[in-house]
Amino acid sequence: MFTKKPEKEMGGGTSSNPMASVAPSPSMPKPASAAPISAAPVAAAPKPAPAINSGKSIPSIFAGDISITGNIQSAGEIQIDGKVEGDIKCTSLIIGENADVSGGVVAEDVVVRGKVNGSIRGVRVTLETTSEVEGDVYHKTLAIEQGAYFEGKSRRQDDPVGSAPDKAGTVASVGRPVANGAAAPKL
Repeated sequence: MFTKKPEKEMGGGTSSNPMASVAPSPSMPKPASAAPISAAPVAAAPKPAPAINSGKSIPSIFAGDISITGNIQSAGEIQIDGKVEGDIKCTSLIIGENADVSGGVVAEDVVVRGKVNGSIRGVRVTLETTSEVEGDVYHKTLAIEQGAYFEGKSRRQDDPVGSAPDKAGTVASVGRPVANGAAAPKL
């Protein structure tokens, strides 16, 4: 089917590429492009690792048709699109556009697009255009978009999450003892 013809290179020897010495037969169609054909096998693209193995968990999503009465606590990310009557504590929180939260919020990252009636404590707090917040916001950084409704006090703190009051009303901080209901000063 194919016949090999020795071809001379500029140096006078034969080509080291075995495909370069193959001459096409008259019945064989010409390639569409003039790009050289590689004889090396093509490696498959690596597949991304599942989220469980990468250390980042999948967010917990509370849909718009869910109504919760009670406190919610998670070590990961939560997205609320329904109604919650209680406190929420997590690492990252997104309050959706149709969400209605009545209670306190404590998270590293807080993005509010819906309604919150209660205090918000977060390192990074964002009140988007559609948000309606009635309560105090304790933050390290705060962004309020044009059109957001905010009724309350804004208080900047270096550690708003760590200085959140516990259920007894005292300030609970890791590594600092609590004496007479007030946090002991840092040493």
